[in-house]
Amino acid sequence: MVLIIDPQQSGISGNMIIGALINLGADREIVGDVMEVYGSHFGEVDVEITEVNKAGISASFADVRCSDHQAMGYTNLLEILDSIEHEKVTKTILNFAKKVFQTVAIAESRVHGIDLDKIHFHEVGAADAVADIVGASYAFHELGLHKMKVYGLPPALGGGRIKSKHGDLSVPAPATLEILKNVPVTGGPVNYELTTPTGAALLVNMVDEFCEFYPMITNHKVAYGAGKLDLEFPNVLRVVSGILPVPTDEISILETNLDDVTGEVLGNTMDRLMEEGALDVTIIPTIAKKNRPGHLLRVITKATMNNKLSEIIIRETGTLGVRTMPYVHRHIVDREIIPVEVDFNGKVRTVRIKVAKIGEEIINSTVEYEDAKKISREMGLPLKDIIRIINQNVKVEDD
Repeated sequence: MVLIIDPQQSGISGNMIIGALINLGADREIVGDVMEVYGSHFGEVDVEITEVNKAGISASFADVRCSDHQAMGYTNLLEILDSIEHEKVTKTILNFAKKVFQTVAIAESRVHGIDLDKIHFHEVGAADAVADIVGASYAFHELGLHKMKVYGLPPALGGGRIKSKHGDLSVPAPATLEILKNVPVTGGPVNYELTTPTGAALLVNMVDEFCEFYPMITNHKVAYGAGKLDLEFPNVLRVVSGILPVPTDEISILETNLDDVTGEVLGNTMDRLMEEGALDVTIIPTIAKKNRPGHLLRVITKATMNNKLSEIIIRETGTLGVRTMPYVHRHIVDREIIPVEVDFNGKVRTVRIKVAKIGEEIINSTVEYEDAKKISREMGLPLKDIIRIINQNVKVEDD
């Protein structure tokens, strides 16, 4: 199972996440109680969770009414959270909530240029935000979403200006932008704040991978969490749970043609690229312009490594350019390395077996090359014989 958090249309806030997770199946009574218990230590909090209609979309709305928006120091906030007890809030859930607050605190620290222990939350430290963050953390874990692969789509930020403790600020707020560094975003079609610092912090802590488009899934359930604004379009956060036919991830492909580079340089370039984090490197013989024999150097990498690896290619080979094909999806299987003991004519050695799975079904298993090569040299036997012995003596079964 996977989860997609889709804030592309109306952004994301703490209560929108809570509404969406309740709409997905979290227990609304327990979530509301958790929110009130934790929020009440920072002010008077009343939570009402209802079903509403936002421009034609039925959604769950978590209305958090708070009478006290006191400022709160980051250190004091954590101490108070540690002192609160609730039978449904485990240490794991509380630690997740504290990570979300840490995300906001670090962003505020960078924006204002002050030390983390001197940060005082204002809007974010208010009782309603505490209720939102702890409530969302509980619902996220109650549904077991922390065990799933979670994808995030680009959040809509909104526009215009908002009033804050620091005066009028343009949207998005500085802390929101800081939290969403290296995350794809969209502007938003209205002069309202669509993505809040609290929503952004929850988003980056819940999501494993951001992507610009929906991954290919079989939908299981679609749920909606409502925001407070009534707009000309549905002010809702959409979350989708589903199944990936085969897991995918997002990669980039770097390529360049080389017709004046020696084999030694090619080999060294391949080694450098793998050492620096490339996922795979291939060198393909080809015929270049003017019928010159050459090579196509192709690198598979995460998008965040594009610039670094392109510079290595240019410096090592002298090529004048590197083609980049960003955001390519590839289907992958889950991989697990399992150590097993194998008897080689009375000598027991540990070898690592790479197991490939789709779901819980094992579809392939292979011995790690470096382990087999080491044993081959130690025992003076051909590599093919070592691999054959391992395959005959090792059987990996489904859990």
